[in-house]
Amino acid sequence: MNIIKKIRTFLSLDMKTIFLFIEAYIYLGWARILKGMPFSKIAPTLGVPMDETSLSYNESNKFVLRDISEAIHIMSRHTFWESKCLVRAIAGMKMLERRQMESTLYLGTAKDENGNMIAHAWLRSGPFYITGAEEMKRFTVVSKFARKIG
Repeated sequence: MNIIKKIRTFLSLDMKTIFLFIEAYIYLGWARILKGMPFSKIAPTLGVPMDETSLSYNESNKFVLRDISEAIHIMSRHTFWESKCLVRAIAGMKMLERRQMESTLYLGTAKDENGNMIAHAWLRSGPFYITGAEEMKRFTVVSKFARKIG
């Protein structure tokens, strides 16, 4: 798909979706900058270590959670920087925080087919997984951060 066609498609969306995509893109960029820093510096900004938020949720938030998840997933494919699991999870956490919604960021490890250690991050809000759910079952949780509101 050429750039003109992408721009036309983007501009044909409703304003709410356009602003959500722009927000996701900005937070993905910000999260990518954070990922370049030592983890010990950014960990305190992620929430309460080794704690989780509740699985309960407000029914009206269901669609907001879905929209944020989709926006992060779509926009992460269009960044010129790497926007993989940890970047997506941090961006999602910040988007939820902006809306006064709780979330838990999980960090996990596993071994790949060659026996090498690999890592993965995913984000949950209430019972819904915002990012990283596709692969989370393969990983053992080694850390988690609860972003509680109020």
